[in-house]
Amino acid sequence: EIRDAIAITGVTLNALSATYNMAHPDKWVREQGHKRLAVVAKTASDLGVPLITLCTGSRDAADQWRHHLDNSSKDAWRDMMESMAVAIEIADHFNVDLGIEPELANVVSNAKLAKRLIDECKSPRLKIILDAANLFEVASLAEQRNTVSEAIELLAPRIAMAHAKDRAPDGAFVAAGKGVLDYPHFLKALKSVGYNGPLVTHGLSATEAPAVARFLRKNLSPPSR
Repeated sequence: EIRDAIAITGVTLNALSATYNMAHPDKWVREQGHKRLAVVAKTASDLGVPLITLCTGSRDAADQWRHHLDNSSKDAWRDMMESMAVAIEIADHFNVDLGIEPELANVVSNAKLAKRLIDECKSPRLKIILDAANLFEVASLAEQRNTVSEAIELLAPRIAMAHAKDRAPDGAFVAAGKGVLDYPHFLKALKSVGYNGPLVTHGLSATEAPAVARFLRKNLSPPSR
């Protein structure tokens, strides 16, 4: 059914989500995530989808997207790395790549920690999903530009997908184009490192989709002379 839908709609599947809490404090919960990851990886392989997306997790046992003070602990990093090692074995078996996203609320909370993860794992399977809105919560224009530029420069060789959502002035997530994220700067920075992969928007309603599409097309198109 999925293959038929792809053929009929022409919509490209650039990635499948396999997110689970890779740093959950309960090992049993992490192991259940590994089992589900294998199912998603096989499906991605069968469909020819090159990337499966992951969540480096949180020590919050109830919500993998909620910050916890122990996220920066050695134990959290160790458990996440053990999960990542299993994930890489699965990815190797099914010949798919893994996409991780620097996310303020997760163990890999910034670009420097994402680079550390890449360096320690030493696997070409590990790729980056770059969402500029996940790199800051409340920041001045200069601060967010610096944060975004530094992240892209540091992670450029591994960026396999970019995400498009936005931040309201109070830090809340909103649809792309409805917040304070400097999209011309974000997209220019991606282009400057040679990125020409998918830009996937999320965090929006169906009614917001047309306006978001127009906004992104406008910012992706070169200015007319």
